[in-house]
Amino acid sequence: MSDQAKPATLFRLAYDSAAFMQSGSKLSNCPSDNGIEIAFAGRSNAGKSSAINSITQNKKLARTSKTPGRTQLINFFSLDIEGVRLVDLPGYGYAKVSLDMKEAWGRHLEDYLQNRDSLVGLVLIMDIRKPLTEFDTMLLDWSKKSELSTTILLTKADKLKYGPAKTVLLQVRKALEDHGFINDILLFSSLKGTGVKEARNALNRNFSHFLEDEEESTES
Repeated sequence: MSDQAKPATLFRLAYDSAAFMQSGSKLSNCPSDNGIEIAFAGRSNAGKSSAINSITQNKKLARTSKTPGRTQLINFFSLDIEGVRLVDLPGYGYAKVSLDMKEAWGRHLEDYLQNRDSLVGLVLIMDIRKPLTEFDTMLLDWSKKSELSTTILLTKADKLKYGPAKTVLLQVRKALEDHGFINDILLFSSLKGTGVKEARNALNRNFSHFLEDEEESTES
């Protein structure tokens, strides 16, 4: 599924070049707001860190933990083209985190999403067994309103047999057919490697729209 027109030039980034840049607890102490970046968001324990590590072929890049909710900072990773970044946003919604901490995460997440000029795309991580939660729907409503290209990874697809997994994929596609800014919706499994290549291709398409514009402005 791809509602976004394909760029004339497809840049293929080397995701295995991803390297940690810095972390920020809030928007004001994030890296300079220039260049372009795609952010990964999702509820705690949906497999966000594992997805980032699979896409970048680096098991240690994004922290994974058996205790959901440990990622409390906005983490930035550089790629092989200068000014192009991946961003790991704090997981959200874990029940054992204090209410005060949840509120702080929510404020900083909202501030980043609404006010970060270099943000050009969103990768929304959903556990295939619990898709379209209230948090997911909130982010999808925001990305539609903001006209932000959104890729959805239905993670932990290995937990379901192919038939039921495909059914969930079709249900999510049906539910979002009027969104208008869906880049792709993919079955994904960090354990099996399902969807890794397709996720990289989706990121390439998203980045390429903006890299193409930058290249054209440089030539003119």
